[in-house]
Amino acid sequence: MRRRTFIKSAGAAGVSALLAGCTGGSGTEQTTTDSGGSTQTETTSSTGTTVGGEDQTLVVGTYGSFVDAPSTSPGPWLKDQFESEFDATLEWQTPDAGVNHYIERALRGVESGADLYVGLDAQMLVRVDEKLDDALFAPAEGLSRLGDVNEQLEFDPDGRAVPYDTGYISLVYDETQSEGGKFTAPETFDGLLDPEYEGALLAQNPTSSATGLAFLLHTIDAKGEDGYLDYWAELKENDVRVLGNWSDSYTAYSNGEAPMVVSYSTDQVYANESGADMAKHQIRFLNDQGFANPEGMAPFADAASPDLASEFMDFMLRPEVQAEIAVRNVAFPATTTAELPEEFAKYAHEPPEAVTFSYDRLQGNLSGWTDEWAREFASK
Repeated sequence: MRRRTFIKSAGAAGVSALLAGCTGGSGTEQTTTDSGGSTQTETTSSTGTTVGGEDQTLVVGTYGSFVDAPSTSPGPWLKDQFESEFDATLEWQTPDAGVNHYIERALRGVESGADLYVGLDAQMLVRVDEKLDDALFAPAEGLSRLGDVNEQLEFDPDGRAVPYDTGYISLVYDETQSEGGKFTAPETFDGLLDPEYEGALLAQNPTSSATGLAFLLHTIDAKGEDGYLDYWAELKENDVRVLGNWSDSYTAYSNGEAPMVVSYSTDQVYANESGADMAKHQIRFLNDQGFANPEGMAPFADAASPDLASEFMDFMLRPEVQAEIAVRNVAFPATTTAELPEEFAKYAHEPPEAVTFSYDRLQGNLSGWTDEWAREFASK
């Protein structure tokens, strides 16, 4: 029997990926301090274009692993391809606080310093609108490929954020972690509560992790707004371990601390590429469902180069670019026109049924749900 462990937290915080690094090309260096007090240097063009009618500069904010993941990242490839076709220079910004960095700038009355943000989801967009009175993002206009986007993945009723990929949250489990025979993950949310799975699940804090929040929302969908806290109380009683973020929990899983972890249904793609034992990377969709978490891109309302931002968004929706983003970001395309390589498609699993929450369902509810979860569990 595993010792009961549950995350302790100061309370619900804004959901954002805490990502390291900052990139950029020539321009003006600015040293800023984010909401967590950390200092970073970013390089931006002061006007968004170079002097004398030369190439324009497109400044794109995103999360760190989109540009500099240890394995592969779409960012460098996108920069090379875009610059080879357009008379423009693409500069990436990867502030540690993610989109919260731009929220804090807006709260201080400082311009965003970027033209576009890549990496928004519905939860983040709700947080943005809760924090700010004035618009941080503008509607995406003039996109010729907008009709190629899968309508089921669209999450912004105001047309600001356009999906460019999606992931599905699932359980990943290790068949080898069993004293007799193969370990098998349960098929339902209720199954997770069985005594045989005591101490067997690693999850993430929904107030600080995108995967953790997606799993929380999936439990709300499965158990209802009136029942999800009771369900989590039963998970806690069955010794679920809730760690800070995906990296923390997956590292613990990789070290054999538990046979199941909340992760992504593309886990076998990594396992196949690294030659890992596939028995340690099995996928389970609880209730035959996966929580879809589409990522979107949106132009900043104060973009210095809005037309160039639109061109880049259209570029991102091309079939061949969509396929490349999916492979490099280990996700699924957002459009219906992209074709994935056979080897990738073999190991990237889609659920029988996708579950997601629209912006309208999250608006006015998201903070309450996460605050209630934190009050009940994270502070105990």
